[in-house]
Amino acid sequence: MDKLGLNEIRKLFRDFYESKGHYPAKSASLIPQNDKSLLIINSGMAPLKNYFSGVETPPARRMTTCQKCIRTGDIDNVGITSRHGTFFEMLGSFSFGNYFKEESLEWGMEFIRDYLKMPMDKIWATVYEDDDQAVEIWKKLGMPEERIVRLGKEDNFWEIGLGPCGPCSEIYFDRGPEYGCGSPDCKPGCDCDRYLEFWNHVFTQFSREEDGSYTPLEHPNIDTGMGLERLACIMQGVDSIFDVDTIRHILKGVVEKSGVEYKDGQAPTDVSIRIITDHLRSITFMIADGIMPSNEGRGYVLRRLLRRAARHGRLLGIEGKFLVELSNKVIEVSGEAYPELIEKKAYIQKIISVEEDKFADTIDQGEAIILDYVEEMKATGQTVLDGEKVFKLYDTYGFPLELTEEILAENGCSADTEGFAVNMQKQKELARANRKSTDEEAWKDADHSVEVPPTKFIGYDSYIGECQILAIVGADGMTKIAKAEETVQIYLDQTPFYAEGGGQVCDKGVLSTRNGDLAIVNSVEKVDGVFIHKALVTKGTFSVGATVLAAVDGPKRNCTARNHTATHLLQRALQQVVGSHVQQAGSSVNEHMLRFDFSHFEALTKEELTKVEFLVNQKINQFLPVIISEMSMEDAQRQGAMALFGEKYGDTVRVVDVGGWSVELCGGTHVSNSGQIGAFKIISEGGVASGVRRIEAVTGTGVLTKANDAEAVISEIADVLKVNKTVVVEKAKSMAEELKSLKKELEEIKKAAMGGEIDKLLADAKEINGVKLITKKFEDYGINDLRNLSDDIKAVSKGIIMVLATVNGPKVTFLISITDDLLEKGYHAGNMIKQVAAACGGGGGGKADMAQAGAKDPSKIEAAFALAETLI
Repeated sequence: MDKLGLNEIRKLFRDFYESKGHYPAKSASLIPQNDKSLLIINSGMAPLKNYFSGVETPPARRMTTCQKCIRTGDIDNVGITSRHGTFFEMLGSFSFGNYFKEESLEWGMEFIRDYLKMPMDKIWATVYEDDDQAVEIWKKLGMPEERIVRLGKEDNFWEIGLGPCGPCSEIYFDRGPEYGCGSPDCKPGCDCDRYLEFWNHVFTQFSREEDGSYTPLEHPNIDTGMGLERLACIMQGVDSIFDVDTIRHILKGVVEKSGVEYKDGQAPTDVSIRIITDHLRSITFMIADGIMPSNEGRGYVLRRLLRRAARHGRLLGIEGKFLVELSNKVIEVSGEAYPELIEKKAYIQKIISVEEDKFADTIDQGEAIILDYVEEMKATGQTVLDGEKVFKLYDTYGFPLELTEEILAENGCSADTEGFAVNMQKQKELARANRKSTDEEAWKDADHSVEVPPTKFIGYDSYIGECQILAIVGADGMTKIAKAEETVQIYLDQTPFYAEGGGQVCDKGVLSTRNGDLAIVNSVEKVDGVFIHKALVTKGTFSVGATVLAAVDGPKRNCTARNHTATHLLQRALQQVVGSHVQQAGSSVNEHMLRFDFSHFEALTKEELTKVEFLVNQKINQFLPVIISEMSMEDAQRQGAMALFGEKYGDTVRVVDVGGWSVELCGGTHVSNSGQIGAFKIISEGGVASGVRRIEAVTGTGVLTKANDAEAVISEIADVLKVNKTVVVEKAKSMAEELKSLKKELEEIKKAAMGGEIDKLLADAKEINGVKLITKKFEDYGINDLRNLSDDIKAVSKGIIMVLATVNGPKVTFLISITDDLLEKGYHAGNMIKQVAAACGGGGGGKADMAQAGAKDPSKIEAAFALAETLI
């Protein structure tokens, strides 16, 4: 048996199946496409589900892949055992109604025997107990009958609910009796470690019906899966995935960085080394596929892995950031097979760096808080941390639940996960309530059960059209007629009104009749293909069956279309200036402005914003034609059309092409030429969530409105400063310099005044049990002023505790400072200030020698000073 490297095995498998007429598809992204049942791709066949179900047509009826996968179900075992990991690669061969069992097993045996050159006396097979066909094929291929094991449904039959299912045959490698249980009946199916399953051939030949019966499929399928790391263990003669050549390369990097010796899983520190090694693979691949750290969904999985690896680096004694540097090890061994790792190296490492910085800011504080909680629990005989506190660690300090659980477990405690879930749900419900828009409120009583055919939308081509009223719903339900002053929902056979969707607001306009009857359309909603027009009847009556003239508010639609097309140009510009990782995360387009949310890890610089703005205006000034066409999803993808991630598209899609520069799938309304946008101006850029940025912008006359507003502000400032508006900037600069000088002068006066107080404060200090207590209240002083005073007193005296307070409006700030000689006697500023500040309705903390706190009630300062005496 040849000792093949992991990368060699992958290529050998691909080349073998390509020689058998299989289309060699590259690995799908870890982000599932058009599959909301999965958070992250976790198996080789997961990206191909729609091919097996017939929803989509595969590129070929024979395929082979090496699929990158993430599984976190056994994350607690990663590092502890030799075989668990969160990242793995799955080799697979697939037939979509092309060939079946005989070819699958024959080619499998050929690859094992002639290409991997495994010793055939070590190979065993299991089959489903009733699958005589598979047994005969194995015997025909030369497998001795005593090495063919029949197992039951639990082991060798694949099915998930109703639908396609079938038996499977698993191939095992005999590692030798030294790994066995010693039983004479030991064989595949035994719980010991002797027989290692490494290749599963699933024969999808039945459909399970509701009555429990199995119907043969007209076109049975083949789905095989073989874990690349597990196969590499066999081929390299090692017992641990961490000893496989490519993974060992990463592990060596961790060892070199930490300076901690790896002892093949025998030392406690080996767990941390293995966790970092495994998580580095997952982190690097996830970011390359566009996953961003966040507090929910797949972004949460990434953040959890990244922060867990960062913490275990600290446990090994690694100081500062280190994951960025070690990600190079992953790219070195996997970059050839997955070129996106090399292409996106800078981006991957930037994301890791930003996240490491964020975690470094909170981990010390978070761990200290957890350990304080542990001490409190031990003092009261408790071992379970309250769910509200667990959630606070997650929400305030960015501690993933699992990381809190891990630290608690290390200290003999656990977390109240149910209480955590309750608090998480409360926050989600609050956020959901806050997100509820006025439009949603307006439609909350809408009756969507009216039985009418889908509405034909004619608004792409016309702003006006004759329509027939099919139904009317009033305040009391269905009605045949709507009268003046009534607000009703009107259902038409066709409509030019765009219904809200895709981030674009709905059209507004009027419905009228030849008799002069008039209704104003205020909002339009689309439910299951039916448009619902919410309208106020202002004159006359409207009845079911009547013909009405529907007219869209043209200027409003035009301005909205202008902003919508500009949004497409903005996304393309961001991808060119900021990076190809930019993806739309939400948008809002109306007649006044546009809002675009996108995936990015940090604020855009002024230079980047200027470039983006310039690029969009450049495309506007090029007067690019906007071509809108309908085509199949496959044709759209070939054209390079951008799709909104997570959106479900039909077989036919609408493609908006702006001069070949921006090509997107979109159902909204647009200008016919980019020049109609007029101009584009960014008015704000900021963060809305972890890994999500937001740009707000205006176009056309909106730019003029903003310019007029800005000019009005400048004129007002000039009037206040009593200068011509052309010299406002110079005047503001000189005033700022003057203010800076005055502030410096004031600080010097304050410092002199406080310095003069030192002797008086020392003289007035009250002695309690051999400790001198200084208390003093100041007005309109800053915390730095109090710190400076404290340092000056410490420089000239010992045995002193200072409790100082400064009042700024309704707020109080306390500072407690203790000279070093008293620290040895057990005095602790951080502990004292919690109680002192509480006396004024506040709270805070700090170190033993100095601590600060905020409070709300200045009238209680003297009571706080009295409490300080009592505490001493």
